[in-house]
Amino acid sequence: MKPLWIGIDTGGTFTDLVAVDLARGTYAYHKLPTTPDDASRGILQGISELLAGAGLAADKVEYLCHGTTLATNAVLQGKWARTAVLTTAGFRDVLELGRQRRPHFFNLDIQKPSPPAPRECRLELRERMAPDGTVVEQLVDDEVRAAIETLRGQQVDAVAICFLHSYANPAHEARVRDLLYEIWPDAYVCASSDLLPEFREFERFATTTVNASLMPIVDHYLERFEKGVAELGIPGEARVMQSNGGAVSPAAVRRAPVNTFFSGPAGGVIGAAGLCAEAGIRDLITFDMGGTSTDVCLIRDGSPARQNLREMGGFPVRTPTLDLHTIGAGGGSIAWVDPGGLLKVGPMSAGAVPGPAAYRRGGRRPTVTDANVVLGRLNQKSLLSGRMAIDPQLAHDAIETELCGKLRMDVTRAAAGILEIVNVNMMGAVRVISVEQGEDPRRFALVAFGGAGPLHAVDVASNMGIPRVVVPPRPGLLSAIGLVHADIRGDFSLTRLVAVEAANLAMLNEGRRELWERSRRWLAGEAVQDDHGIAQWHADMRYLGQNFELGIPMLESELDWTRLSFLGAAFHREHKAAYGYDLPDQPIEVVNLRLSVTVQRRSPATERPPASARPVSEAVIEHRPVWFPDTGFVTAPIYDRGALPAGAAFAGPAVIEQMDATTVVPPNGKVAVDDFGNLIIDLPSAVAEPRRGQ
Repeated sequence: MKPLWIGIDTGGTFTDLVAVDLARGTYAYHKLPTTPDDASRGILQGISELLAGAGLAADKVEYLCHGTTLATNAVLQGKWARTAVLTTAGFRDVLELGRQRRPHFFNLDIQKPSPPAPRECRLELRERMAPDGTVVEQLVDDEVRAAIETLRGQQVDAVAICFLHSYANPAHEARVRDLLYEIWPDAYVCASSDLLPEFREFERFATTTVNASLMPIVDHYLERFEKGVAELGIPGEARVMQSNGGAVSPAAVRRAPVNTFFSGPAGGVIGAAGLCAEAGIRDLITFDMGGTSTDVCLIRDGSPARQNLREMGGFPVRTPTLDLHTIGAGGGSIAWVDPGGLLKVGPMSAGAVPGPAAYRRGGRRPTVTDANVVLGRLNQKSLLSGRMAIDPQLAHDAIETELCGKLRMDVTRAAAGILEIVNVNMMGAVRVISVEQGEDPRRFALVAFGGAGPLHAVDVASNMGIPRVVVPPRPGLLSAIGLVHADIRGDFSLTRLVAVEAANLAMLNEGRRELWERSRRWLAGEAVQDDHGIAQWHADMRYLGQNFELGIPMLESELDWTRLSFLGAAFHREHKAAYGYDLPDQPIEVVNLRLSVTVQRRSPATERPPASARPVSEAVIEHRPVWFPDTGFVTAPIYDRGALPAGAAFAGPAVIEQMDATTVVPPNGKVAVDDFGNLIIDLPSAVAEPRRGQ
């Protein structure tokens, strides 16, 4: 068996890589700046340097998994392909009309998002399906052919097919799709009944159109990526992480690039959940702070929270994802002064190019990283184990020039203000996935990773009353580590809008069989034997008259009246738990059926810290002044994390440095290294309850 697995996470500032030698149980790591013009170029360079630096052979790579933000960046920046829509007569403007709700009620000047398909590229066809799937008006092939020729003349790259009620009967969409392949074989085509056979027209139209607009971009990127991997001599299969925490083939991503919006951050959540489960920590909040953004996710009893609808670029995209909340706060977030004289941080970022001023790559504007350098929290000589030189004077000058005069304060106070503001912003993100979901964050541990997460985690935790922070052994590379631990996962759904009655059992069971067949075909496409998949069934249910559903687990067995009755009783219980009441006499209806299939991969052994009897004092590299909110500058020891053995314990103040991240421990913090190499930071003086207004 070929013994090497590689995980690659591409972020806004750095690209992280990890290689696992399965035969020896050893890990090799590498980190380099992202190449924003073409992320695949930095990835391929990183793979080559990783293998060369660790003395590993490319032809021994059996498995390679990639987390990417390509689709997310394309949507947020509006850099999607020119896209067309073929739709039912009268529904050309669904993407603009939406739900007829303004994004902000009291802002009259806000701009509505521009859809990926301009209006002149959205064509109507005479056809009609009823909600039950019966044909109201038949599709005419000649009209379809004429519309296709019109679109070819408009030089579009992708076509979305979105017909009314196609979730109930996909025949017309399938016919148009077949004609497109016949007449225009080079076009990228996405039919809503293939991608999202669920009701609610706006969400289905938006998801399908966004997906079609990303297909050419993702296809061209994956083509370069796969070609470069092959040229490096790597014979193993390539996989791409999805937002749902499962890895799939590039072919699956080409068909549904919307499934990769949270590809990289999902790897971090999977990695954090796995490491903390080994350490006996089941309830945690992941805190992933990188160069451009911070992602947080709540994990209860070892299971990450999930959802099926996210807004991207102003449009609702319905796709299964981990329940990650993202804000524009990272090490590269730019500090600025608004017209009213208030200090702001982000969401603009210096990114990888030009980067923070201290990186000496041409950046002139002050960033969160520059503030950490000025306050002594980051190494003032170099990062990445000496491979990236740091110039603290440039960081000092950027803050002084851009902020101090406008704010009428010195550099230290301005830098401290930057940290205070970005910390408050990130506390708001933690509140969204905890307090606003009815969860008390004080019951959870905060798991800090990403290149900047351990720098800020203790401040965030302390101010929110979270008593413990966990820093994994390789925090700056945890997302890449999570990629090599990811299972294969596919999610399937369809609408069956029927009452919970015995008369509808046949329709529900027919829907289950259809989902099962779709999952079998998908597993075959992923080159996985169908008997290896673990199936999880859910039904989206609601009371008659409601407009939102709750997902209720179902058994694998075919439904009969007894099982359907149990399902209804489970819905009453879940509704009461979620909303505080139930309506036992109110009729219930099933809205959607869902099937998740997971193929578990064997996980590589966890890297353990070496045993050592050396005293902790031998891990101290130097002492330097470090700023803390409660004390100002104090002289603190700087520890080399690689020299801290399992069982080591010491008190703050301290800074712990390693190649991929820096951990800051306040004067009241107590640090212990567990048997798995995690830093466990206890905060005995964490506030008893979250501060008001935060």
